[in-house]
Amino acid sequence: MNDMGVAAQVLKPIAPSPGIGRPATAVLIPCYNEARTIGRVVRDFASVLPNTPIYVYDNNSEDDSIGEAMRAGAIVRRESKQGKGNVVRRMFADIDADIYVLADGDDTYETLAAPGMIQRLISGNLDMVNGARHAASRTAYRRGHQFGNTMLNRIVANLFGDQFTDMLSGYRVFSRRFVKSFPALAKGFEIETEFTVHALELRMPVDEVVTDYRERPDGSESKLRTFHDGFRILWMILRLLKEERPLYFFGAVFGLCASIAMMLMTPVFLSYLETGMVARFPTAILSSALMLLGFISLACGMILDTVTHGRKELKRLRYLEFASTRALFADAAGDD
Repeated sequence: MNDMGVAAQVLKPIAPSPGIGRPATAVLIPCYNEARTIGRVVRDFASVLPNTPIYVYDNNSEDDSIGEAMRAGAIVRRESKQGKGNVVRRMFADIDADIYVLADGDDTYETLAAPGMIQRLISGNLDMVNGARHAASRTAYRRGHQFGNTMLNRIVANLFGDQFTDMLSGYRVFSRRFVKSFPALAKGFEIETEFTVHALELRMPVDEVVTDYRERPDGSESKLRTFHDGFRILWMILRLLKEERPLYFFGAVFGLCASIAMMLMTPVFLSYLETGMVARFPTAILSSALMLLGFISLACGMILDTVTHGRKELKRLRYLEFASTRALFADAAGDD
């Protein structure tokens, strides 16, 4: 992790890439019932990233989120499919830019950190900079959220790699090659887990900087449901493990089936050695079936591992179709 003191950095606005008719940087803000905060978030980003288009994608808000965002100067669009993952997928498909700043519309993230995060992306020739949250007050994090975040971070670190301390942060900066190679399969808050695993599995150059995280303003309510969304994130981790590490996943199933089969079969086998008879046929049949199931699972894992390897190669080739951040912004990166 690299704490760059991003809030203190002041950068010149990044100009569009030469010969490219799209903005160099775009700010993307998913929004659902954030009328109390969305206007302030848009204005804050406009002040630290002048001349940068700010897109607010409304996700069926029932309050005046759209009006507040428009009055603040944002470009407002709508996504009817409910869920943050659906909104992010639409954003990534619609918006053409070289650098993407993604943040929530709840005014809990440090907008002053955005220029420093962008500079870190460019100077390091990175594909993602994660804004690790540092609670600015004791009430910024709900206790259940903090515990769940720590637990899920440890699970992902053990399964896929330990490069992030806050993989569930909603504050990130992406390169174009990350965004346009990202499959975006998640529907809800588990999209942050998918960001992390995508970067780790393709071994992208990434970094993490510490940013302040403050409590929501009075009258603003969190959309995150601790247990419901926590279990959805855990389920997404298992799905990604099955899809990205099938030999690991199905090998674990083999180990479980084989262990149970051996436990059941041991007394039957010892009895057979003593008496020469199989006294418990149902147990013997069950243990044999479990062992067979385990070997079938192991064979599936080996086959799917080959398929997954091919999929990774295709994703990697898709990723390499786009120029690196340093190639697009050689001057801003201080390229040697």
